[in-house]
Amino acid sequence: MPAIEIRPAISSDIPLIMNLGHDFTSDHVFQMDLQMDEGQVDVQFRLVQLPRSVRVEYPHSPKMLADDWTGRSGLLVVILAGKPVGYVSMMQNLAPTTTWVTDLVVSKPHRRQGIGSAMILAAQEWAASQAKSRRLVLEMQPKNYPAIRLSQKLGFEFCGYQDHQYANNDVAIFFEKWIS
Repeated sequence: MPAIEIRPAISSDIPLIMNLGHDFTSDHVFQMDLQMDEGQVDVQFRLVQLPRSVRVEYPHSPKMLADDWTGRSGLLVVILAGKPVGYVSMMQNLAPTTTWVTDLVVSKPHRRQGIGSAMILAAQEWAASQAKSRRLVLEMQPKNYPAIRLSQKLGFEFCGYQDHQYANNDVAIFFEKWIS
C-alpha cells in the first residue's frame, strides 16, 4: 500500500473529494428474493454473477457533499502525495451505540491498493474513540460487489437491508462489526 495519511476533512478538501469519481464497476450483484406467504416472510440475498461487468452510479450525489459535510458526525480523507484520494463519512445515532458509514470512496486510479481497508480501519478507530459507539455499520448497494467483498474481508457480517433506501429506489444492504 502506498504511504497515506488519514485525517479529518477540512473545507478545502470538499471540492476535491466531490470530483473523485464515485461510480464503480461490478461483475456480481447480491440479488434479493422476497417471498411472502401467510404468516411468513422469507428474504434471501444470493450472489449472482452478471454476464458482463456493469458501471454503477454512486447512490448519493457527490454535489450534495458540499452542503451536508458539516452535518456528518465524522468525515475522514485519505491524503496521498498531498492530495485527497478518498474519503469515508460517518453518522452517529442513527441507531443506538452505532456509527454508520454512509460513504466510502477511493479515486479510480488508487483502488485495490489497500486504501479502502485503511479507511474502514480508521473509521473503526474513530467510532471506538466515541464514548457511546460499540458497533460500526457499513451501508452499500447490493450491486457494489467490491465493497461487499471488502466488508467480508475485514470481518463484517450481513445484518440487514432497507428497500428503496436511495433516490433511485435501490436497496441498501448493511454489514456490521462490533468494535468494543
